[in-house]
Amino acid sequence: MNEPLQSSPRTPLSGWLILDKPRGLGSTQAVGAVKRALRQGGYAKTKVGHGGTLDPLAEGVLPIALGEATKLAGRMLDASKIYAFTISFGEETDTLDAEGAVVARSDRFPPLAAVAAVLDHFTGPIRQLPPAYSALKVDGKRAYELARAGEEVELAERAVTIHSLELAGGNPGREPIESAFQTTAGRPDPYDPAAPLELAESVTLLAHVSKGTYIRSLARDIAHALGTVGHITYLRRIKAGPFLQEQAISLDKLEETAKGASLEHLILPLEAGLDDIPALSLDQTSAQAVRQGRVLSGMPQSSGLYLAKLGDVPVALMEITDGTAKVVRGFNLPDVAE
Repeated sequence: MNEPLQSSPRTPLSGWLILDKPRGLGSTQAVGAVKRALRQGGYAKTKVGHGGTLDPLAEGVLPIALGEATKLAGRMLDASKIYAFTISFGEETDTLDAEGAVVARSDRFPPLAAVAAVLDHFTGPIRQLPPAYSALKVDGKRAYELARAGEEVELAERAVTIHSLELAGGNPGREPIESAFQTTAGRPDPYDPAAPLELAESVTLLAHVSKGTYIRSLARDIAHALGTVGHITYLRRIKAGPFLQEQAISLDKLEETAKGASLEHLILPLEAGLDDIPALSLDQTSAQAVRQGRVLSGMPQSSGLYLAKLGDVPVALMEITDGTAKVVRGFNLPDVAE
């Protein structure tokens, strides 16, 4: 049931709003849209941040942190991500996506079997060269600013991890074969001598990657390994840390809800971003001590990171080392013992 706007501001929200970011919208613009929705909903001024930049030409899962959850945004930046992306073969652009100018062309199109076979070479720890059009800083300036100004951009290779990489819809299940890499020789498929070679003008892949991975660079390198060139024509983030695309809401739904209804039912709790962290139950006395930043001694739990809670309310992230628990990050949420 819709609730009428109250004359006094609603309590500021804390938690996660998982936005299905549309193409053409920058991550900072998405944060601005959420702030507008909160104002429209009559909420008190709330701190808002995002958990990992998503390029304007990309779409999909963008975790938006509200209130006390902004203290966890850094952890979300470190989380792994899953992307679906399409590589269009035959042209490479300066931006490595559909927005840039063509800088290289090739009439070589790889067989689908070749694509499937080469993916293992890009799985696991790899090194990649970031795109010149990226937000990385070079001598204090963004690389994309230098590139747009026509300056030569020199970036260092970086180590990243590709946890998994596969054809969308599943791998054909064939064993890799040498002849698969002969992209335009016109050989029949050795698995069916009567069948013509199936060449791919484009291919859609699923990649589970570590932080710092550039999908545009991955697409470029896959194309080069196949003896051709290519660029990204579609990019969607389908998972960010623990958050799935099924949990994401559209900007339109957010704005429509904010016009007359409460937004609380769209917000995931703060601890939703900590699904891999075990809970540590506190009593009133220890919760008060933790809120004052004091150390807890004689803890029986094994060493590691814990989410300390008083009942259902998060109190702090705490690191236990040899029986001693220290506050890593405290949360100022209502109904915690004062």
